[in-house]
Amino acid sequence: MAQITARCMLGTVHLGANLHGRINAFEKFLSVSSEDISFELSAFPPCPWAEFLLNPRRLRGSDFLMRWSQGVWSENRLVDAINKHGEFFALPYGPSGVAPEDDVREFELYFERLDAAGLGGMKRPDLLVFRAGDRSAVLELVRALGGEKELPFTSEDHKSMQDLLKMARIAVECENSLWVAEKMPAYGQKLRPMARLGGKNGLTKGAVLPTVIIKQEDRGPLARWQQRHKIPIHIWHVFFDRAYGISFEEAERLFKQGLIQPTIQTFQAPSGASSQKAIYKIYYHYAYELGKAKSSPNLIASYIEDKNGHILPYVKFDGGDLALYNTGLEQIRVARRLS
Repeated sequence: MAQITARCMLGTVHLGANLHGRINAFEKFLSVSSEDISFELSAFPPCPWAEFLLNPRRLRGSDFLMRWSQGVWSENRLVDAINKHGEFFALPYGPSGVAPEDDVREFELYFERLDAAGLGGMKRPDLLVFRAGDRSAVLELVRALGGEKELPFTSEDHKSMQDLLKMARIAVECENSLWVAEKMPAYGQKLRPMARLGGKNGLTKGAVLPTVIIKQEDRGPLARWQQRHKIPIHIWHVFFDRAYGISFEEAERLFKQGLIQPTIQTFQAPSGASSQKAIYKIYYHYAYELGKAKSSPNLIASYIEDKNGHILPYVKFDGGDLALYNTGLEQIRVARRLS
């Protein structure tokens, strides 16, 4: 049986650049770690396109569409879980969180508009979480600002934006991975002393297990945002079956104590360019359990037709409920504005 290597966009973010050398927000959102884009298909005869990687920027490849659908699905899953619970209310806030969800071309044009406004390199948390009792006041402010889609284009110095931020309990940075956490090979293993960590507890370097990911390039911008607005940031990482969270302050403590060391990964941009970036993979042992899937999403066969009549199929993620654990809700309840 022959094996072929295919590529699909299923992962993390990489900084791209446009023709003027500026950060390209569209490519930044869609680029992925090389660890997440290779998989094997067995029992297929040799194919001439086995090593072909579609360029979604030019060809609207199925890999791009999968990445887009995955990101929209995972963030919506978190928002729905919070809003259905009833105690709190989540609002998409970061540039990617309020981007168009149903039209691929509009999605790209949105990021081009960010770049044109000089906001392509802006870093804001993906979600803001409020008390449910503040929902009416929050939505009134959002409407006055032009709606959710306009939040990224409004300066945080604006009085209404300041009023909005003052009501937030926490801010959330969202990450996602297409893994069933409970089936990952090192799930359930206990941390043990590791020579590479100076005797501190950890796992082998190549262990495959649920982690909460923070990118090195995001640490500075997130720290500055948190300090400026005094709102605690949490990182929530969604897997196919579970979700984990950790506060940004706790993550920084783990980094400073050497309990979690950076990993260097190669990232592939939609334009085809690659570069190396440092990320931190925080063992789920250090995170709190945010929630567990009550039902799995439907993986729906979908497609788009480009202007030349070319059909590009992809798998669309739809539905699937996430039930929040009290451990996750308690993190919001006890959150206090920073001094």
